[in-house]
Amino acid sequence: QVQLVESGGGLVQPGGSLRLSCVPSGNILSWYTMGWYRQSPGKQRELVASIRTGGYISYTDSVKGRFTISRDNAGNTVNLQMNNLKPEDTAVYYCNAGVYSGPYYTAYWGQGTQVTVSS
Repeated sequence: QVQLVESGGGLVQPGGSLRLSCVPSGNILSWYTMGWYRQSPGKQRELVASIRTGGYISYTDSVKGRFTISRDNAGNTVNLQMNNLKPEDTAVYYCNAGVYSGPYYTAYWGQGTQVTVSS
């Protein structure tokens, strides 16, 4: 059974930094896409950043220049370095990872980690 285990959330003041990490467990050796989504109360879940095998990276506009997504050399751990955090970054952050089996794509989700930016 595949699980995505997240860590690194917490409470931080505006302008501060946090680093989120996501470590998959299970029998998948190579993930095609790994990334982070977030959801705040009353809003839809949105993509924050993603990184694909081969190095293609994308960010939502509101975090460009502040957040950095990375994968380890084995490609099976994904991190999100969040700098200059703002109150509007407050949300539950979810790790997402996907894999192809032939033509079929399966996505997995972590349980979520709370990030609160407040003074």
